[in-house]
Amino acid sequence: MRHGNLFVISGPSGAGKGTLVKRMVDLVDDAWVSVSATTREPRRGEREGVHYFFMDEDGFSAMAEEGGFLEWARYAGHGYGTPRRSVEEHVAAGEQVVLEIDMQGAFQVREKMPSAKLVFVEPPSMEELERRLRKRGTEDEGAIAKRMAAAEVELSRKMEYDKQLVNDDLDEAVAELVAYVNEQAQS
Repeated sequence: MRHGNLFVISGPSGAGKGTLVKRMVDLVDDAWVSVSATTREPRRGEREGVHYFFMDEDGFSAMAEEGGFLEWARYAGHGYGTPRRSVEEHVAAGEQVVLEIDMQGAFQVREKMPSAKLVFVEPPSMEELERRLRKRGTEDEGAIAKRMAAAEVELSRKMEYDKQLVNDDLDEAVAELVAYVNEQAQS
């Protein structure tokens, strides 16, 4: 009999977290990816409850004050957070809940849910990480430099995670993540 777990996936921008999570969810029948809340306006094509829960500032602040988020932060003037109740409900229902969040959020989650399994996804090298960031073509030199500096800090804390996974070969990394999720669901 499988039991529910919370998996927190984080790592440097460009490590391939999103791709790994999408592939893993396709292979683990009881996996569910948590939907975050935000105070920013929806972008074209984004749907309520699918991409984000869109909230006003007052509602977001009240929820944060009441402990309604497992983790939350402000970026570029907007609030972003993981609603606690939906995560707890899905874990209680026996699902493998996945959060793809930054390191700061991962450690907030661990404080509130010590049973959460933290998975750190790292690139095979800093050179490969920089190549991936440049290949995206979405950021200028300054932004790339900031992401590379942040990656150094994140990599220095990877051993604080329960599992470290090097995303060198995508198929192997997906298989390793799927195996870890299934192993935790059975134990």
